[in-house]
Amino acid sequence: MSSSPEDTTGRAGPSGPPDSLILHATDNGVSWITLNRPEAMNALTWDQRERVIALLADASADPAVRAVVLTATGRGFCAGADLRGAPATGDRVPGDVARTIRLGAQRLVAAVLDCEKPVLAAVNGTAAGIGAHLAFACDLVLAAESAKFIEVFVRRGLVPDGGGAYLLPRLVGPQRAKELMFFGDALPAADAERLGLVNRTVPDEELAATARAWAERLAAGPTRSIALTKQLVNASLDTDRTTAFAAEAMAQEINMTTSDAQEGVASFVERRTPTYRGA
Repeated sequence: MSSSPEDTTGRAGPSGPPDSLILHATDNGVSWITLNRPEAMNALTWDQRERVIALLADASADPAVRAVVLTATGRGFCAGADLRGAPATGDRVPGDVARTIRLGAQRLVAAVLDCEKPVLAAVNGTAAGIGAHLAFACDLVLAAESAKFIEVFVRRGLVPDGGGAYLLPRLVGPQRAKELMFFGDALPAADAERLGLVNRTVPDEELAATARAWAERLAAGPTRSIALTKQLVNASLDTDRTTAFAAEAMAQEINMTTSDAQEGVASFVERRTPTYRGA
C-alpha cells in the first residue's frame, strides 16, 4: 500500500519501545500526548493505542492535570490503524472483527469522550480513518492549514468504525456525514472548519503556540465545572429534554459544592478576577 498522505491505511514502521512512540509531558497543568511514528504517518499500533487510553485515564484521576492536548509529530496526525499483524480473512472466526473493534478503536474514542478533563486536538497533518475520529471525539479541535480529514474506509470497501457513524452525524448532520463517508474524499482543514468539524484553522507554524494558549486557558479554568459541562453536552445528544434538564440541575447542585464555584461567585461579588484551583 502506498504511504502517500491520502493513502492512509498505515504501514508498519521500525519497532521500538512503546513509550518512544508516544511522547508525554505535563506542563502548566496540561497533559501533552504526542503520537510519534512520523515515518508511518502516525498510524496507530496496539501499544500506542493502549498507552493513549492509559494516559487519558491518568489525566482524569490526576488533580494536577487540568487539560489534555492530543497531537503528533511529522506531517501526519494519524493515518488510521496500523494493520500489521491483523489476521488474514480466512483465519478469522465469527465475532473476531466485532471484538477487535469494540476492544480497540471504540475504546480509544470512548476514552477521549469520557476523559474528565477537556481534551484538545492539535491536528498537524492528515487525519484519516480512526485518526479522524480520534480528532472528532475531542472537545475542541485546532487544525493546521495543511491538515486534511479523510473518511478512508470506503476506499477499502470497509464500514466506518471507531465511532465514526456516531460522531459525524452529531457534528455535521446525517446528510453531510453520508457525503463524507460515501465518497471518502480528502476534506481540507478550512472546509472542515466551515462544516463545524474544526473550531479553528491556523497557519502550520502557529499550531503549537495556539494549542498551548488554548490548553493553558482551559487549565486555568474551573476544572470540575468544565468536566460537568462536558458530560452534560455529550449526554444531551442521546437523551430527551426532561432527562437533560434533570441532569443539568443535578450537575449544578454538585458543582456548587466545589471551591471553584464558590470562588467564582465570590470574585463576582468582590469585582475581581477569579483564581481557580481545579477543585
